[in-house]
Order: sequence, then C-alpha cells, then structure tokens
Amino acid sequence: MIMPTPKWFYDEMKHAGVDYADPAQVQMYDARHQKFRDYQKASAAIVNQLGLSAEHTVIDMGAGTGAFALHAAPRCKLVYAVDVSPAMLDCARQKAEQAGLKNIAFCHGGFLTYEHRAEPADAMVSVAALHHLPDFWKLVGLKRAAKMLQPGGRLYLFDVVFPSDMDNYEACFDGWVRSMAEKVGADFAAEVETHIRDEYSTYDWVMEGFLERAGFQIERAEYSDGFGATFLCTKAKD
Repeated sequence: MIMPTPKWFYDEMKHAGVDYADPAQVQMYDARHQKFRDYQKASAAIVNQLGLSAEHTVIDMGAGTGAFALHAAPRCKLVYAVDVSPAMLDCARQKAEQAGLKNIAFCHGGFLTYEHRAEPADAMVSVAALHHLPDFWKLVGLKRAAKMLQPGGRLYLFDVVFPSDMDNYEACFDGWVRSMAEKVGADFAAEVETHIRDEYSTYDWVMEGFLERAGFQIERAEYSDGFGATFLCTKAKD
C-alpha cells in the first residue's frame, strides 16, 4: 500500500529552472549539451573511476536523455535510469531501443520519490541533478540514496557548486554567463542565468557536509573554475 504524500512534502516533479518535462526542451537538450560535453568520454571515465564491470548494477539518478546510462549499459549488468521527467525518459528509452540495449530499467522518480525495490545497487551516478532540490531536501535525498546502495557502494556526484570564498560573485556569475554564450550560444547562456536565479546550487562546504552526514566517505572532491564539482564517495560499511 502506498502511503499518501504529506502536503508539506517537497514536490520534486515540479521544475526548478528550465522545464525538462517539456518535449521541446528535451529535443534541444542534447544539441546544446554536446557542445561542451562528450557523453561517451565522460561516461567511460565515470565507469572506470567507479570500477564498474559486467557483474555490477548502477543507478543513474537524474538520467536525463541517457547521457550516462546508454554508454554505461554495455559495461554493466544492469542500469536503473531514473528521472523526474517522463519526456526525458521517453527520449532515453527510444535511444536505448535504437541501440539494442536491453539492460536498462527506466524509472520515473528522483532523489525523494524513487523506490529501489531490487537488491541494493553497487553504485549510483548523479550528474547535474541534485541542485534541483533545496538544501534541506538535498540531505533527505542523499540519505535515501545511501540506502539504495550496498555497504561499500560507490557514489559519483557531479553538480554545480559555489565556492564559499566567492566574494565578487557578480563578476563571477557574469563571466560564467558570457563563457556559456561564447561556447554554446545565447539560449544556453539564458539557462545559466535561470540556474543562478531559480535553482538551488549550494556552497562547497555545505555539499561536503551533506555527503558525510548522509553516510558517505568522500574519497575525492574536485572543483573547477566553472563552478562544476565532482565527488567520488563510498558508502560507509555497517
């Protein structure tokens, strides 16, 4: 029996920033992101860092159009592609069918709502998804993520994270928007403006604290000049 959701519970299905439940936005997603992301190269690097192989299962939390899931599936036993956007999942599912991939389970949900009813997974990957949740709910989501992993399971988390020593934030944000306009175009620069204004990226020390309090040991934390942060973590063993 599914318990009713309390009225105070955060609705992660509503969009924060760009509405990726809109099929028109989904159609443009890959064209924009592949101007500065190499899906295959990035996915291979993640698989290698996590040590994934044919006997491992992995949850792709915030799978989007399948940037990681589709490239990881040939090297893993099973990939659970989870996303709050049905339109994103439909796009990823169509790609998987075209590629003949049979070992991807497509699941509607997110950090707060996905119920992993299978055996605990070996790893979880989340790329640019957690910032859609306000800070309180980030920790709730990460604690739920930890429960989906077996003891010693690995977490690869990439997101937009702000440095705590960013005193001149006006110039930093203006530079970020200009950089994206030059690399990707005006439309994506507008998405960056929306991200800064309406989404929920947090500080570096806050994110590290969330991960530790959720039960993860941070093996590596890497911060780039463009506000990207990568965390490679291990779930603490019971």
